[in-house]
Amino acid sequence: MKVYIETYGCTFNQADSELIAGALHKDGIETCGSEKEADVVLMNTCTVKGATQNRITYRLSNLEKSGKRVMVTGCMAGANSDIIEKYSPSASIMSIQNIAAMPETVRQMASGNRAVSLHRQPFDRLDFYEANGSVIAKVPLSDGCLSSCSFCETKFARGKLSSFPEQSILNAIRYSISKGSKEIEITAQDTGAYGIDKGTNIASLLKKACAIAGDFRIRVGMLNPEHLHRYMDDLIDAMHNEHAYKFLHLPVQSGSDKVLASMRRGYTIESYLDAVKYIRQRVKGITIETDIIVGFPGETEEDFEETINAVNEFKPDVTNISKFTARPHASALNMPQLNDKVIKDRSARLSRIIRAMQSSTNKSLVGSTISVLFTEENNASMNGRDDSYKQIVVQKAGIEGNYATGSRADVKIYDATANALYGNIM
Repeated sequence: MKVYIETYGCTFNQADSELIAGALHKDGIETCGSEKEADVVLMNTCTVKGATQNRITYRLSNLEKSGKRVMVTGCMAGANSDIIEKYSPSASIMSIQNIAAMPETVRQMASGNRAVSLHRQPFDRLDFYEANGSVIAKVPLSDGCLSSCSFCETKFARGKLSSFPEQSILNAIRYSISKGSKEIEITAQDTGAYGIDKGTNIASLLKKACAIAGDFRIRVGMLNPEHLHRYMDDLIDAMHNEHAYKFLHLPVQSGSDKVLASMRRGYTIESYLDAVKYIRQRVKGITIETDIIVGFPGETEEDFEETINAVNEFKPDVTNISKFTARPHASALNMPQLNDKVIKDRSARLSRIIRAMQSSTNKSLVGSTISVLFTEENNASMNGRDDSYKQIVVQKAGIEGNYATGSRADVKIYDATANALYGNIM
């Protein structure tokens, strides 16, 4: 019995796919690297963007035509099971909280049976964590969130916040390090909400994780700004530890207070900019990543200009720009929608500004020497991260000596783009 796991979406979904693989392995079911050799294709889905949903439904339709046995889990299973059934009536559908039942369901599917199980009872999925020795380990912290953003239906798919036990998380991190992992990505729907339901928080967890012995770095995943006031000084303190990447992913989404209120984001642009300024003053060299949604319902040209002004003020190091698309269970679906041409035009304008800004920031590092942890490689290059989680690319053609993922080197930067630094090993 072999299962091919196909993952869509964020680091959180990737972490869940690793837990699914662990649950299958513990039950004697093998995972494989291609659909062709698999008895069952297990799709771990995302529902954040309409474009991603379209990719998934196209894939489901083709698999249905091929006669392949398919199980669908993840956010689309939790939020849009009706859409899944439309494109693949024979597919089994399991909410992500049903990982414990997936091995038995896979066995039943091999006999031609179909299962649908969509209950969302909170469950500590880290029981199935299985360190695989990869350089990058992904450790989930919780399910659900405390926000109610009007553009998002992930809350509908994942439910309310349910933080996993701190000791389970620390054990998973410790286990991964013992198996050779050098970069630990702690991830959740919102890492900033972690522990609020249990009387703790992400800063406390990070401090304890950094106290683990070993050679590693921890990257904190996406953190919604509305929770920063709960623990900001403690988080800053934790990020001074050598084991923590000096990196935060803080989605601003818009520079307009009117739009932020309509999005139900729980902060103002002034409080966001003040927080970023405060953090940068206290964590030198920190990388700030952000997300921006262009074309949210009701966004005027003035609102969009306010977003540009905010970006020009805080100059994010990394920016993910999304063109707004209405999601089925999100309240923004019922708001007056903007013209697609307007949205595309604003997205292109903002992208040009962001590219120029990030390119300028990165080019200021040309000539510097940076300590790099290599985390990935391909045929042409070794790719890694510095202590601020900036991406460094070293072409293999110029490397002398033996360097592999997980190793470190001092790299002199000779060029930069908006997305990466390029260097040679010293």
